[in-house]
Amino acid sequence: MKSYLSAIGAAVVAGALLWAAPALADFELNMPEGVTTSSRDIYTLHMQILLVCAVIAAGVYAAMIVAIVKFRKSAHATPARFTHNATVEVIWTVIPAAILIAMAVPAADTLVRLEDTRDSELSIKITGYQWQWHYEFIDHGVSFYSRLDRESDAARQPGSGVDPRSVENYLLEVDQRLVVPVDTKMRVLVTAADVLHSWWVPDFGVKKDAIPGFVNETWFEATETGVYRGQCAELCGMDHGFMPIVVEVVSREAFADWLADRGATAPAFAEGRGDSDSRTAFNE
Repeated sequence: MKSYLSAIGAAVVAGALLWAAPALADFELNMPEGVTTSSRDIYTLHMQILLVCAVIAAGVYAAMIVAIVKFRKSAHATPARFTHNATVEVIWTVIPAAILIAMAVPAADTLVRLEDTRDSELSIKITGYQWQWHYEFIDHGVSFYSRLDRESDAARQPGSGVDPRSVENYLLEVDQRLVVPVDTKMRVLVTAADVLHSWWVPDFGVKKDAIPGFVNETWFEATETGVYRGQCAELCGMDHGFMPIVVEVVSREAFADWLADRGATAPAFAEGRGDSDSRTAFNE
């Protein structure tokens, strides 16, 4: 009987694993490195702190195992009898303090750089609405709304008869993408016109709350062209899950053409940009 039940249990577990296989295929244990300078700074800091924590954990668990084995009851260990040890107390106070300071220095440096919007080359104002985003290129007079695309919107309706699996990038596509140039420091101003929202693009390492009556500020500099997707990360009403973000990073020439198609004066890019750390001025 027990073997029969064990076989049933094994079959149930195997079936559950097979059922979850598509989801597990996209599972990533570590955080993504991202495609912006700031997201890579965050990733580097994360790995440094993770390494320190892993070394500390290994030392703690090693000490626990030694204590369990060496001082187990069957070994007839005799407990020490003392009230305190000044040397040990100083050691276990100074060492953790030094470790915390060593971790705080790079963390503070990264946080300061994440908030430093100086030398930005282009400014975008992002306003959250129920349930859409409004983008405005402040210096170029280009603005537009970005909403869930029609195919996803149709498929999400009850009784639509449309299989969501047949819609590419279901609930993660918009009717108008935010287009930005590669290797360009973008200053982002985030606010809201009704309720709380949050502009979140994981590959950019950016998540900024959109608060009515308040303007939050951040920046990003994408170093790779491509299409990057995000979502509103703040519960903003019953259609909160249908408020995606799509950013398309293109070459500077393509971005100039995109602006020109919308009646804006194409920016003139300065020559001599060597890498993503240098700065190029936009001149209208």
